Amino acid sequence: MNAKKLILGIQHVLAMFGATVLVPFLTGLNPSLALLAAGLGTLIFHLVSKRIVPVFLGSSFAFIGALTLVLKQDGIGAVKGGVICAGFVYVFMSIIIKVFGVEKVKSFFPPIITGPIIMVIGLRMSPVALSMSGYSDGKFEVKSLIIALSVLITMIVVSILGKSFFKLVPILISVIVGYLVSMCFRIIDFTPIHAANWIGFSKEALSDLTAVPVFSLSSVIAIAPIAFVVFIEHIGDITTNGAVVGKDFFKNPGIHRTMLGDGLATIAAGLIGGPANTTYGENTGVLAVTKVYDPSILRIAACYSIFLSIMGKFGAVLQTVPQPVMGGVSIILFGMIASIGVRTLIDANLDFSHSRNLILSSLILVLGISIDNIVIWNTVSVSGLAVSALFGVILNKLLPSDI
Repeated sequence: MNAKKLILGIQHVLAMFGATVLVPFLTGLNPSLALLAAGLGTLIFHLVSKRIVPVFLGSSFAFIGALTLVLKQDGIGAVKGGVICAGFVYVFMSIIIKVFGVEKVKSFFPPIITGPIIMVIGLRMSPVALSMSGYSDGKFEVKSLIIALSVLITMIVVSILGKSFFKLVPILISVIVGYLVSMCFRIIDFTPIHAANWIGFSKEALSDLTAVPVFSLSSVIAIAPIAFVVFIEHIGDITTNGAVVGKDFFKNPGIHRTMLGDGLATIAAGLIGGPANTTYGENTGVLAVTKVYDPSILRIAACYSIFLSIMGKFGAVLQTVPQPVMGGVSIILFGMIASIGVRTLIDANLDFSHSRNLILSSLILVLGISIDNIVIWNTVSVSGLAVSALFGVILNKLLPSDI
């Protein structure tokens, strides 16, 4: 193993780092376990996909709302159960794709369905971003607002004016700036850092790691169905990755294998208390910049991620990041998620003069945003996102194509 590969591996870690630890910050999960899940998940993916696809797996943003809700209401055990079941949905989809072909499966999730659903995911979380930034009862808390704005402005400046490598890690740079501003306001408690060991998991991480998965119907229904939408994202990411590398990964190793790898990685993440995994476009961006497509470099990055997860002091630092810092990041991030939904519709060249498209998108948006949760039989809680997705998929098949 040469030094060049080791350095390139570090670059891939930096590219995935901000997004991977952001999901546990926003949901309340442990960031060290998210890094562990990302590293282990990437290695599992490479094993399943014949070690030829240069992909890194990290925390999926699509599950943020569901994970936050389930963790708050039912605890880490229920989150584990839901994420594990989401992994089995991926496994199920890989079997379906193998049997029926990817185009047949995609027909249930055309852009007119996936676009509005992605928009709902971002828009449902937008009030949380403002709340984390200090907004409450019609006004902002001054210190929190200043910190959030410092993060927001840094992200914008780095994204617009940064070059090459810096444009790949605007989240990481903005979090560092926000952390320094928070230190100036003396709102960071450094006690967890002093108390943590250099090597080993914190008590909180060990507690989450050893928690027994709980497969409650409400938590499974809240989390697992999101995988039906995210699998379209997986297909898009593998397509993009293949285009950058210059190989057709749909043929070798096959999209059913990459989907299976994603599923097994997500099951592993659920078992250890991490968020659901997904293929990362950030690392495909690194491939495009460096022009180095060696999959072994991604596996080196996975090993780095695992090592970082067991550095106790490092994990403690992550846990001391103040909420306003993550709030500043989230303002742009959740808006970007919603904007990706808009881009999905634009890229598909959909004609909204057709009543069919208007009806489908309108129902998904209204149901997804306005419904918080629906309680069925006084026991099962179903999120508005799941309700809107179900209605969209069914109506897409029922409505005539010529209206």
